[in-house]
Amino acid sequence: MSVEILDGRTVESFVEDEGAFNSTVDDRFAALDGDRDGRLSYADMAGELMSLRVLETHFGVDGAAATDAELVDLYRGLFARFDRDGDGAVDLEEFRAEMKEVMLAVASGLGFLPVQMVVEEGSFLKRAVERELAKAA
Repeated sequence: MSVEILDGRTVESFVEDEGAFNSTVDDRFAALDGDRDGRLSYADMAGELMSLRVLETHFGVDGAAATDAELVDLYRGLFARFDRDGDGAVDLEEFRAEMKEVMLAVASGLGFLPVQMVVEEGSFLKRAVERELAKAA
């Protein structure tokens, strides 16, 4: 992990650079595709979805008020966003399309003022920052 300074334009510019963005998305897809069949099942993606901590409220634990069944429903709903054709698996094009939407939403949420945040090595945000720094050099 590292502390980086970024804004919405950094992320938006990264998404607009199809070569850099698709390369990053393709790498993540390949890492998740354990059986190398070119399709991600819910089992393939479950850990990644849960790492988003969408209900995180206290010290890295999903919301205490949510039952196990509610969390399963939530993560299955997130998976369904990726599985755009509803066939029970996510192909690379579906993964790319949803990741683009996710990252543009992040860009919008960050806004135009720079913020300092901790990002994981190899994450989409880290790659966006690295791309921005390389452009400036």
